[in-house]
Amino acid sequence: MATIRIPPVLRPSVGGEREVSAPGGTVGEVLRNLTEMHPDTATQIFSGEGELNRYVNVYLNDEDVRVLDGLETAVGEGDTLVILPAMAGGR
Repeated sequence: MATIRIPPVLRPSVGGEREVSAPGGTVGEVLRNLTEMHPDTATQIFSGEGELNRYVNVYLNDEDVRVLDGLETAVGEGDTLVILPAMAGGR
């Protein structure tokens, strides 16, 4: 199982946890399993088309999955996914 680090904005959707574990062989499988276990995360992570939301960045062991194989990026035992919502604002 992969470990998923949950950002503060998503923690209420996963019972306040900072980290959760989910099975899967790819980033997409792990994230979809996360959304099955915690349905409130689905619309925050995925678009209506099933892709990562535009404002969500996902890192696998510190590598942006968008520069790897996206949702098809392979995930191994002991890997860590980090979900980071993009920040906006300021002047």
